[in-house]
Amino acid sequence: MSDTWTTEDIGDLRGRTAVITGVTGGLGAATALGLARRGAGLIVTARDLTKAQDAVDRLRREAPDAQIEVVRLDLADLTQTTAAATELAGSVERVDILVNNAGIMIPPFSRTKDGFELQMGTNHLGHFAWTAGLWPALRHGARVVTVSSLAHASARRLDLRVLTAGSSPPRYRRWQAYGESKLANLLFALELDRRTKAAGLAVTSVAAHPGYASTNLTKTGLTLHGSSLPAIAVHQITGVIGQSASMGALPLLRAATDPALSGGEYLGPGGFQQLRGKHPRRVGMTRLARDEALAASLWEVSERAAGVQFEVS
Repeated sequence: MSDTWTTEDIGDLRGRTAVITGVTGGLGAATALGLARRGAGLIVTARDLTKAQDAVDRLRREAPDAQIEVVRLDLADLTQTTAAATELAGSVERVDILVNNAGIMIPPFSRTKDGFELQMGTNHLGHFAWTAGLWPALRHGARVVTVSSLAHASARRLDLRVLTAGSSPPRYRRWQAYGESKLANLLFALELDRRTKAAGLAVTSVAAHPGYASTNLTKTGLTLHGSSLPAIAVHQITGVIGQSASMGALPLLRAATDPALSGGEYLGPGGFQQLRGKHPRRVGMTRLARDEALAASLWEVSERAAGVQFEVS
């Protein structure tokens, strides 16, 4: 893999359909714009359709010829997520690129509509159900990009009991829960790669992280139940030392488009400690993220928790 990749290396995407979750700002919007500029038709998702329309208007100002469709998606509601995925899969011939980007970061303890801890339920389980529902449109040769984080390295274990509805950790630690959800993202991406290769499918499953990017993610999570001084402080510090969302989106764009990727790769910024950088490259992950037995167990538990059967065939 080249260590000097830029967006100029993205090929012509005309005739391709890209689905991106979470485009009302930050990484999702920047990724959508990068793909639209190369001609991809976009299907973008958001919980709030009013905010989604604002995002679409911004995208069209930057890419006037972009073809954009909006789908309402609430990853914290498994019934709605599965229904939206099934409807979308039935309305398109195929999806060429799926970027599972949406998420929530370090909120106070909350639950999804189905009773799961909010970060694991949204960041991992919601995307698991979403991808499973879209599988008929993906299985013919899509590129599936799962967005993880440097925070995955903070996870020292993954207690699968968190995927039992109504379960409560002995003590909720928001950063720990976030790191575990991002570890789950990596485990899912690698397990999907193993299963597609075993099935002989042309699907390419890769993961990416944005480094330390300045987006609204920290502010949104910390202010979930109202504003607070810690929320304001964290968001302001991130704005000062983090790289821009457009820079943070570069690993996602390379993961979504680089034909040299064969599946199972993890991409991040090429700069110091993967915090920032203009040339995304393949990066390392923890031993726990590469644990095949844990990944297989996570897959099985996620099927039961989401109430879906995700057969990769």
